[in-house]
Amino acid sequence: MSMIHPDVLKYNAEQAEADQVICTRLARHISESLPEADNKLWHAHPVWFIDHNPIAGYSKLKDSVRLLFWSGQSFDEPGLSTEGKFKAAEIRYKELGQICEQDLDRWLDKARDIQWDYKNIVRRKGNLERLK
Repeated sequence: MSMIHPDVLKYNAEQAEADQVICTRLARHISESLPEADNKLWHAHPVWFIDHNPIAGYSKLKDSVRLLFWSGQSFDEPGLSTEGKFKAAEIRYKELGQICEQDLDRWLDKARDIQWDYKNIVRRKGNLERLK
């Protein structure tokens, strides 16, 4: 398992108890499933990167914790919803019991195998290219 960055641990600890357990479970599961990924706070939220490309992350919203996969629209998974104008997809959790470990495992496997090049999106003037 990759180490969880101290800033990510601090972010998790600062959440309300119900959200904190969701964030802690997601951080642990992502780190175990993507041991090659680095993690840090990026735009104030925990994000995991492979070769400097954002793969997965989560953020606290008003009424839930949003798990985001930057290339998730390409996963062809009914449990994920479109987010934004690029290739991201999300799922929102209001309680720990909503997290399905099997779905999370499958999505994280796809996150490793299906990647769009967000790292160079600015240089390419907003155009995404498929990496994997």
